[in-house]
Amino acid sequence: MNAEIKFPELRVTVPNTAPSASSNNVKDEVLGIMTREAAMAKAKEMGGLDLILINENSDPPVAKIADYSKYRYEKEKKAKEAKKNSKSTEMKEVKMSYKIDIHDYGVRIKNASKFINQGNRVKCTVQFKGREVQHDKLGVELLGRMAEDMTKICTMDSKPKREGRSLICILSPRPQVTKALNDRKRSEEKTRKKNKRLSKEQGANASGEFEEEEDEPETAASVIETLSEDDDEDDMDSSLKELLGTTDLADDLFG
Repeated sequence: MNAEIKFPELRVTVPNTAPSASSNNVKDEVLGIMTREAAMAKAKEMGGLDLILINENSDPPVAKIADYSKYRYEKEKKAKEAKKNSKSTEMKEVKMSYKIDIHDYGVRIKNASKFINQGNRVKCTVQFKGREVQHDKLGVELLGRMAEDMTKICTMDSKPKREGRSLICILSPRPQVTKALNDRKRSEEKTRKKNKRLSKEQGANASGEFEEEEDEPETAASVIETLSEDDDEDDMDSSLKELLGTTDLADDLFG
């Protein structure tokens, strides 16, 4: 980076800042071939950015003018995303004989398609017994037919090869299958988080209502108690009046 770059000439690029370049798949804008000094001066002119070596094996080597901290963050983010997606990938296997009948072949196709649509790679194995191994050409044709029948969702990584007394090939999901699977997972994760948040909010609201309901009996009881005290005082006054009468002296004493 910057002065650590030893190549005298570089093919220099900058991030594409066009409004339509919001996608991560948009290529950088190429400024052209420059000397290292001119490229560093250009980086300084663009707001003190860094000159980052991207591909030293190219002719000439490729360097990018960008904010190094932002470039490193985006690179690590992509690596984490790729690692997260690769965790769910497994190698499944379907086995068959080169003499497999139509019904069993359909079952193998169904199982392999299910595995592929789950984002897994599939190892297709044609097994031979004894002298059947001399019919390996039929096994190759069977594996080729299987890959052809599922060509919309997968590709064959390499030509069928021998493994002991078996022939194998590996089928991998096409990019659109993997993308659709990842989009569905993200949508499900988003829905799960939303439901969890709503559940917490409903729980908090229910807790507040319960506290208000607990306060009501206490308030009613205090009102009843206050009314009872007032009634007791009125009853006492009435009893005294009945005992002493309604003379002026009583009015002066207790009025």
